[in-house]
Amino acid sequence: MVSLRFYNERRLVYLAIGVIFLYLSPLVILGEDAHIRVHDNLDSNLAWYKVLAGSGKMFGSLNAVIPQIINGLPRNAFGTEWSGIVMLYAYLPTMAAYTINQAITRIAAFFGMYLLLKKHFIDQKEWGLIRVGTALAFALTPFWPSGMLSTLGMPLALYAFLNIRNGERDIKNWLILVLLPLYSSFVLGFFFFLFAVGILWFTDVCRGKGWNLQFLGGVVLMTSIYMLVEYRLVSSFFLSSEPNSRDEYFHARLSMWRVLKLSVKNFLLGHTHVMTVHGLIILPLTFIALYAVCAKQQWKKEKRFLFLMALNLALSFWYAFWFYKGWVPVTKKFHFMDTFNFARFHFLRPLILYILFAQALRILWIHRVFSQKIAGIFILFQLAVLGGFNDEIIYHSKPSVKEFYAENVFKEINQYIARPQKEYRVASIGLHPAIAQYNGFYTLDTYNNFYPLSYKYRFRKIIEKELAKDHYIKEYFDTWGGRCYIFTAQLEKRYMIKKDSKRKLTNLQLNMKPFKEMGGEYIFSALPITNAKDNHLHFVKTFTSKDAAWKIYLYRVTL
Repeated sequence: MVSLRFYNERRLVYLAIGVIFLYLSPLVILGEDAHIRVHDNLDSNLAWYKVLAGSGKMFGSLNAVIPQIINGLPRNAFGTEWSGIVMLYAYLPTMAAYTINQAITRIAAFFGMYLLLKKHFIDQKEWGLIRVGTALAFALTPFWPSGMLSTLGMPLALYAFLNIRNGERDIKNWLILVLLPLYSSFVLGFFFFLFAVGILWFTDVCRGKGWNLQFLGGVVLMTSIYMLVEYRLVSSFFLSSEPNSRDEYFHARLSMWRVLKLSVKNFLLGHTHVMTVHGLIILPLTFIALYAVCAKQQWKKEKRFLFLMALNLALSFWYAFWFYKGWVPVTKKFHFMDTFNFARFHFLRPLILYILFAQALRILWIHRVFSQKIAGIFILFQLAVLGGFNDEIIYHSKPSVKEFYAENVFKEINQYIARPQKEYRVASIGLHPAIAQYNGFYTLDTYNNFYPLSYKYRFRKIIEKELAKDHYIKEYFDTWGGRCYIFTAQLEKRYMIKKDSKRKLTNLQLNMKPFKEMGGEYIFSALPITNAKDNHLHFVKTFTSKDAAWKIYLYRVTL
């Protein structure tokens, strides 16, 4: 076991950085042959960045639209141009931007957690292994890539805020608060973080610790910068009068029994956008540490640990409770409670869980429940579990980036149609529209959380007969609509039908008249349509290649 004396801690830091780069090495070695997350990544954000970069509207006005999507998707739907990730994808190839984003986020996450623990939670010199090991584990969590530092940047922000709260006047703290908004999202993390920090400030005031205007100023400063950076979001939320798809996002539908089950699931497993991989090692350790605290009657000494344990449980319950159907009367009165997802307070859990991990290791160490060697073994176990969640492992059965976007296939389709792509519109069946968008096609279908509600109604006419066949997809489309797809009762929510499928689309009932009126001329289907003529569709040709995950059946509208 490596000595835990302070002068060896730097070696551990260097080793941790090396492990992070080793973890990222498949992205560098494989490039477009790498396997990465599809959900809310390949199927959306990566294509959005490319569309935005190629639109010439990156710095467009608040009223600008992106003509490539739904005949004019509001520019504001793609968020701010002052986001670091947008800049990466604007000036670099997709996989280069993706890899650099991963590196920036994970390195910042490591140093943020390391500094936070060293200064405010695990501060004794002999606990260097706990600090470095926990920070490394936190940095290897399978975060949502387009979130950037929205959750993994919270330890760095908390480090700066606690320093300012304690009266430290170092400029670095203020630089952290100024720069983080350029590489994170307000609504996908830091709204909830800043709310929590504001509660901390208010609690200090109530406990007689003074107004601490420097601390309050930090909260106001960071919030103000977010408002400036995300001015498009502010404008859309407060100034836009046109109804949008978020106005029909009805989240309150669960019974109390289902709420309780979802609470337990979230507590044990986490959430896809903030995966913490804590259930196997971290959670049992925290409960063992809790038992040690109770057995040794260390409640006052370990009050921060106990508070974080309670908060972790409360956030899981709050996440599920937000979907409780009892909210309906309130959401009808206060519409913003439907358009803004307040369930995301649980995005604080990665920060809390990994502080708890470090605290549990410290408690069990000092109470001699196990030795420093055993503490190191538990850290290695957690790192091994996280290693198993590397994208290349967890998504190995999914299409690679090259296979997913299938650029050779769509280039061949474009050459076959032999017309400027802006002159006609397409839609996909059994495929994510992002694939066609990534390849330059103008699509009537889309995956976006913010687009005109009037468009949703127009598009619905195309698929209304299919929705009527299946309550599941009808409810999915009508009560959310973020995926404005050509749904079919046969496929339901299957958008990745690979080329080796033997299935066929039968009894399809689409209304192609509104499709044609909206400019639609072609359908990209992942399966052959047996009753194409009944839908005023003419089969043109099949396209595929060895580098593509799909076989595209091209149909032309005959109306």
